[in-house]
Amino acid sequence: MLSAMELAKKEGADIVELCIASMSFSHISEVERLFTLRTLPSILSFGPDYLKKPCRRYSEKTRLEILKRAVELDLEFVEIHHQVCSKELIDELKRQRSKTRIIVSNHVYKGDFTREKLADLIIDMQSTDADIIKLVIDVKSITDVAPLFHMLTHCQVPLIARAMGERGLISQLLGPKYGASMIFGSLGAKFIPGLPPLVSIKHVYKLENMNSDTKIFGVVSNPVGHSKGPLLHNPAFRHTGYNGIYVPLLVDDINEFFRVYSCNDFAGFSVGIPHKETAVSCCDEVHPLALSIGAVNTIVRRPMDGKLVGYNTDCEACITAIEDAFRERFVRNGEALHVSPIAGKLFVLVGAGGAGRAIAFGARSRGARVVIFNRNFERAKALAMAVSGEALPYESLNDFRAEKGMILANASAVGMEPNTDQTPVSKVALKSYELVFDAVYTPRNTRLLQEAAEVGATVVSGVEMFIRQALGQFKLFTGGLAPEDFMRKIVLEQF
Repeated sequence: MLSAMELAKKEGADIVELCIASMSFSHISEVERLFTLRTLPSILSFGPDYLKKPCRRYSEKTRLEILKRAVELDLEFVEIHHQVCSKELIDELKRQRSKTRIIVSNHVYKGDFTREKLADLIIDMQSTDADIIKLVIDVKSITDVAPLFHMLTHCQVPLIARAMGERGLISQLLGPKYGASMIFGSLGAKFIPGLPPLVSIKHVYKLENMNSDTKIFGVVSNPVGHSKGPLLHNPAFRHTGYNGIYVPLLVDDINEFFRVYSCNDFAGFSVGIPHKETAVSCCDEVHPLALSIGAVNTIVRRPMDGKLVGYNTDCEACITAIEDAFRERFVRNGEALHVSPIAGKLFVLVGAGGAGRAIAFGARSRGARVVIFNRNFERAKALAMAVSGEALPYESLNDFRAEKGMILANASAVGMEPNTDQTPVSKVALKSYELVFDAVYTPRNTRLLQEAAEVGATVVSGVEMFIRQALGQFKLFTGGLAPEDFMRKIVLEQF
């Protein structure tokens, strides 16, 4: 515990929680030694599942002794579960203390709460005369977190609020905006669902800068852990002096998400897998390009009326990245180019989802001949019809070598972390392509791109598309110019 405390101090923690249930000790003096040697302000706790799984290492009597010794030794905080807390115990601890603050906590499990029930519980917890109350809830959906924000803004005493699991992450990242008295993070390389790493709290999100006026942006996706958006948009907000935060939003039902988070504080969204097409119907207005594509990757809430307006920045981001790679080669060869370098070329697209639709419409707009492969052949046929292209069975992709000098664009998730050993097209088949683009940007250099480069094709990373679409999104989010050089530098250094 002391070693972990030193790491927490190094990573920038203000306070640590000492979960005694996790500690082996033969005598209470060992716990006292821990209190005495602490190097950071500390919270004594007995773990979130104390009542469900009481610690067999010590008795209830020992637990009360530890609690009282912590107060006598001026530990900064002690935590008591609401169900074993009495007014008499609180009064006794308050008489003994000189500076210790008392936290009364409760853990509400899945499907066992409504906003009204949480409000009644908080009123009951406030009646204990605790200095701080702590509420932990298990959530099934990201929309279950919304009542916590409501409680934070209306609670009469300092409130610590935490939603467990990946879908509860925003309870910590957005807590300070709504008045949370503390937020929790994970330490070192340890991954705990629902807890942001302490390093990211301090260096990516810089939550100490957040206030009630901070505008909320985020990436709506499932999965969402791969997204690099927070690494890019948060520093860009700070660089331009814009009071905003950009967070990962693990969303299962996008319609329900927008129904629940409907206030102007939730100002803009990147839309990722698998919601880009469904998101069109969530918008009050859709930009003509996005409407023709049938997919949006950016949604902005218009401040004047709160309406959701959908855009697509994927289309131009991908196509201009491919065009510029061609132009760079033509310039090196001393050739002039007055039309799009993809005009008239056979453009082979893998994937017919939201990103695939954007790329297909972009390629068609430049005069390319589009051929689409997708595991769901009906989706491939529908997209091919929309762009006057051709759809072929996915199983025939590796055998498709209609001509030399084709363009290949992967808009599927094949090759994305953690499945980095996968590729949509064999190395032998790649010899027919002049240029290969991969929309996957985690990892930056996918197996597809590595093998394409080995057979002599020009390669374009999804990182380039990511930068360009993010620049477009940032302009829409802030209503101002994006710091292009700054954002490009961040991506190329950190991705």
